[in-house]
Amino acid sequence: MTITITAFERSPDRGRGLARDMRVRWALEEAGLAYAVRLVSFAAMKEGAHLALHPFGQIPTFEEGGLALFESGAIVLHIAERHGGLLPSAPDARARAIGWMFAALNTLEPPIVDLSMAALFERDQPWFAARLPVLEDRVRVRLEQLSDRLGDADWLDGAFTAGDLLMVTVLRRAAATGMLEAHPRLAAYVARAEARPAYQRAFADQLAVFNASEAPG
Repeated sequence: MTITITAFERSPDRGRGLARDMRVRWALEEAGLAYAVRLVSFAAMKEGAHLALHPFGQIPTFEEGGLALFESGAIVLHIAERHGGLLPSAPDARARAIGWMFAALNTLEPPIVDLSMAALFERDQPWFAARLPVLEDRVRVRLEQLSDRLGDADWLDGAFTAGDLLMVTVLRRAAATGMLEAHPRLAAYVARAEARPAYQRAFADQLAVFNASEAPG
């Protein structure tokens, strides 16, 4: 059965791999699975056909046979549970890896997204200057805590897992704000993940979509 995922027809990240379909592409590449991509416009995301797949009108979605999933974390977990390479076989290590997946999406990502969104959409508001240090401090605390836990290890808990995959996609959002520069261990961690062949393939594929959308004619 062919796996089909959805992605932005014209991604607002301009090909930097920050949109959440990148997580799913990367997981599929790590698992060695072939997949098709259906590009969706912002208008189509709010129409009935797409809302039947994703009730909140976002991307990505995942379809395989009669199964349809939304939410990037749930999709990555589904892939990892059914294919080798993303979750350890030992039960305790597997549980810890899943814990890191939840930590990436529930503990690290929200303050990073809040900071990014404020910088994009609230910069001209009168409260922005007062709010910015609060948002930055929330991110700074989480980055410091994660850096302390990672230490000099290559990955969060032994070998690379889906926990690292999701954590790195979240940290790349922090890198876009410039805040990762103060944390060389985390910057090196992200660079190690970006050097993985599966990441390189996934990034190249999503970048090709943006380049095609920008091509004249």
